[in-house]
Amino acid sequence: MRCKKEEFVKGAIFHIYNHSVNEIDLFYERSDYIYFLDKLKKNFSPNELGIYAYCLMPNHFHFCIKQKNNRPIYEVFNRFIVSYALHFNHKYKRMGKLFANKLQHKRINDERYLAEICPYIHLNPKRAGLVKKLNKWAFSNYPEWIGKREGVLFDNELLNEIFGNSSNYIDYLKRFDNHKIKEYLYTPSKAGVSHEA
Repeated sequence: MRCKKEEFVKGAIFHIYNHSVNEIDLFYERSDYIYFLDKLKKNFSPNELGIYAYCLMPNHFHFCIKQKNNRPIYEVFNRFIVSYALHFNHKYKRMGKLFANKLQHKRINDERYLAEICPYIHLNPKRAGLVKKLNKWAFSNYPEWIGKREGVLFDNELLNEIFGNSSNYIDYLKRFDNHKIKEYLYTPSKAGVSHEA
């Protein structure tokens, strides 16, 4: 699922995600996760992007991001993702594409789903059985949401405006049901699907 180029406007919020080709691991070692995030940090400016939520999983990733200026989010991501893929192939002596598709993006333009996208992203490691407690998964910004870690890849706007504080967010996660948000995220938008971006 991909948005049209004209949807990438200042103030728009997107679910950005991608999976590996053939479901191979994108990250074999802890250092791979760190390299990926470091590459993003080098291409990231808080004036350009508001990173609300992210989670790196062994074979895919999710981000919820606000575009803060006129530079399209996909330009930022495409640059560092290509760099990561080149690094990964060189490190593990492999050839060919690393990601199954071009970068996937869905615009979040419904307030109800805006409240649900971050819990959906943060709960990934627990749903997959990787951890029992979300704060044990180091490769998401859930620890920032609950005040256990400070990081640059975190914009607290949604936390403050929708949930008010970390305690309310933790309570919301306990009651969260991802069925409806999954239907919304993986259904083509009314604007249609484009392969331009």
